[in-house]
Amino acid sequence: MSLKRIRIPLKTKTDIHETLIEASKKGNNKARKQLYELYSCAMFNICYRMMNNREDAEDIMQEAFVLAFSKLGTFRYESTFGAWLKRIVINTCINAIQKRKVDLLYTDNIANYEYNSNDNDETEWPFTVREVKNAMKLLPEGGRLIFSLYLFEGYDHTEIAQILDITVSTSKSQFMRAKRRLIDLLKENQYEQA
Repeated sequence: MSLKRIRIPLKTKTDIHETLIEASKKGNNKARKQLYELYSCAMFNICYRMMNNREDAEDIMQEAFVLAFSKLGTFRYESTFGAWLKRIVINTCINAIQKRKVDLLYTDNIANYEYNSNDNDETEWPFTVREVKNAMKLLPEGGRLIFSLYLFEGYDHTEIAQILDITVSTSKSQFMRAKRRLIDLLKENQYEQA
């Protein structure tokens, strides 16, 4: 008995909001409003983590949506709409931070950060999400930005280095510094003041 291979055609457009996206491409404002309502909360959270300021986060989110809707014709369903929009939001945040010309306090010295076998990422923390978010507000901007891109947005250190125009070792050292500072803040209960 021979087994036949069954070919299943791959659907190229797999976005669950395809109808809304296509209507938005044609200029339908109701469809655009629906897309905005579907994605604005998640995109605001990204902006807030990166900008560390509610007003800036709101402004950047609006700017990112305007940019996304103006470039909607370039969306080709090669990823989900959410992933495409997230990339626009993150890039808009990074551009805003770079425009402010904030000294992000990067360092290329990763040698100061020894691996500690007690630093186990899978260890349960006795802290709530709210406590971690409040403590993150107290991190220096450069470390907070890298920490957020790596931990929350899922970028690896090579991608972060390319996005921020820094070295991979700088990204790694800033992540470790931010992580240690965050743990210290949480242990000292200093985050409640944020």
